[in-house]
Amino acid sequence: MKHLWKYLKKYRWIIMGGMGLKLCGTLVELLIPYVMEHLLDHVVPGKELAPVLMWGGVMILLACCTRFLNVTANRTAVRVARDNIISIRRDLFHAALNLSGGQMDEIGLPSLISRMTTDTYNVQNFIQSVQTLGIRAPIMLVGGIAITLTMDVGLAMILCVMAPIMIALVVFVSAKGIPLYDKVQQGMDDIVRIMRENITGIRVVKALSKEPYEMRRFGSANETTTRRDIRASITMALPGPLVTLFLNIGLTLVVLIGARRVHEGVTQPGVILAFLTYFNMILMGVMGLNRVFMMLSKANASAARIAKVTGLPDDLPVLPKEEGAKTDRDGYIVFDHVSFSYAGDGDEKNVSAAAFAGASRQQCLKDIDFSIRKGGSLGIIGATGSGKTTIINLLMRFYDADRGHVLVDGRDVRTWDRDELHRRFGVVFQNDAIFADTIRENVVFGRDVDEQALREALTDAMAAGFVDRYEDGAEHEAAIHGGNFSGGQKQRLLIARALAARPDILVLDDASSALDYQTDASLRKAIREHHGDTTLIVIAQRISSIMNLDEIIVLDEGEMIGKGTHEELLQSCPVYREIRETQMGEVS
Repeated sequence: MKHLWKYLKKYRWIIMGGMGLKLCGTLVELLIPYVMEHLLDHVVPGKELAPVLMWGGVMILLACCTRFLNVTANRTAVRVARDNIISIRRDLFHAALNLSGGQMDEIGLPSLISRMTTDTYNVQNFIQSVQTLGIRAPIMLVGGIAITLTMDVGLAMILCVMAPIMIALVVFVSAKGIPLYDKVQQGMDDIVRIMRENITGIRVVKALSKEPYEMRRFGSANETTTRRDIRASITMALPGPLVTLFLNIGLTLVVLIGARRVHEGVTQPGVILAFLTYFNMILMGVMGLNRVFMMLSKANASAARIAKVTGLPDDLPVLPKEEGAKTDRDGYIVFDHVSFSYAGDGDEKNVSAAAFAGASRQQCLKDIDFSIRKGGSLGIIGATGSGKTTIINLLMRFYDADRGHVLVDGRDVRTWDRDELHRRFGVVFQNDAIFADTIRENVVFGRDVDEQALREALTDAMAAGFVDRYEDGAEHEAAIHGGNFSGGQKQRLLIARALAARPDILVLDDASSALDYQTDASLRKAIREHHGDTTLIVIAQRISSIMNLDEIIVLDEGEMIGKGTHEELLQSCPVYREIRETQMGEVS
């Protein structure tokens, strides 16, 4: 929970003011039964109307004052909780955007979503409640006991015996509830993951008639989380009935003993009525404490999960230029004997020979070595899982290589500021995202792209034709995930986005798989003619998409088994030749 203090401390004076109002409101509320006892035992027996009306008016005034103070304090608490959670969500979102590839793999997207939603909600409730119930509940408890001691010590001792037992019970059970709610949140991660997978792949689920299977999978995760939630809720709910039982026992003793003391003339009837009211206040105080501890259990688990993301160190720090790798090889982009495993530790200096040998069994890339000149082009082809996209992940420094070095413009990528490095790229990834916004905003994407550059990007990407058919043109709204576009239209918009800022390096990762051969050919021609200074990397399954590039590398299980031009590979690489024959018939 210490993580929350850095957000709360700038509101400390507002919080103290609001809690002061809540304190005053609660103290005033505690006076009402005391005034009632005085009215019944000392004013009413006098049988004079004026004093009765006056003390009745005092009770009404106290009630109105209590109402005003409590409402003002509650509004202050809501405002503080709202403003704090805005800051927490902003920082959590910023941290999520800046996670490295390895950190994202470790945490997982579903878990990030539940942290952004459920966990922040739990924290918001706690911040709000601790400013209200956190003051009101203990004051009700302690103040109620203190006032009853001034009225009748004998009856008050019943409360003094019951109160410590109830408080100890609440604290003990709350300590047990914290790990239980942590498991509930983990279950919510699983539910979000399954929901996200099914919503994203709903067409596949329907096409294969897998609704019953997915319902069972979701039902299993839902039932597991529900059982965890029930267990946590039952654990945290235990103090409620037990506290009520103890208070009812105490209340019964007060009535029995009080009736006898009234009969003996030791205690006044108004005192008994006041005691009954204070008993109710004390019950509300204990139950309020129970609720605060329940929210504390949830918030403690949620705050720890949020802090785990926002407190993650940068595991891809920018190195000084002088510490970066150097090479005497020519090339705008250089992969210098690069090896990588998603299980590796990412730091060449910390990888012993034995550790590297153990990790190599899971390697995604093994001794990848190539270079691309400025304005040159490279094609990458290989089977699914051969490491094609991993090369791009290392080039853009989403991960660091285990061995070897990646250089861009003569500099180790580890020495580039991340934003500066990424601004050099225009990228279309596999399964890239179309956002629920206009076509213009999807292509411009918040960058400094004027109308002419937008038009040129749409034209070069072969997207201008279908965009112009809309009445509102580039202002046409895209549905979530581009659901109102065909696969080919989405890919053309994504390519337009990559081209719009005229990048130094253009990466097309299987970006034309949904395009027909004619559109694909026209696209490649437009890129050659209008983006000749751009260094081009094309990952493709079609040989026709890469056969005219300067150089092609062939990957197989993370190893580079062929490198050269189209004609050279037909002669030297059997795998490439087999792909060519399969896709395009006889070898030319």
